[in-house]
Amino acid sequence: MQLIFETRDPQAARWRDMAERRLRFVIRRLQWLVPQARIRLSDLNGPRGGVDKRCQVELHTAGAGTVVVTAVAAHWPAALDRALARAGRALLRAWRRTRQQRAAATALPLPT
Repeated sequence: MQLIFETRDPQAARWRDMAERRLRFVIRRLQWLVPQARIRLSDLNGPRGGVDKRCQVELHTAGAGTVVVTAVAAHWPAALDRALARAGRALLRAWRRTRQQRAAATALPLPT
């Protein structure tokens, strides 16, 4: 899996290794489905503080589309954890949806 980590904030850059480890853990069962992931960390209102640390996670999947989730928190680790947790749940939902659609498409029609 290729990970693209983007941030303009020098304080956020040090979270790259943690983000990669956490991402691999969250999608460990469906890692085969995600050839590329992008994590963007941004500080919405600069050094003023507050609940303004945003983490956006994009998971480009093979066959299930692109999953994009965003989380905002007061601190980088909290925003990262929330976004990755949501991304994991959304990825699982997308995979199940495509699996059900394939099963429905291959089901034989009932004889009448």
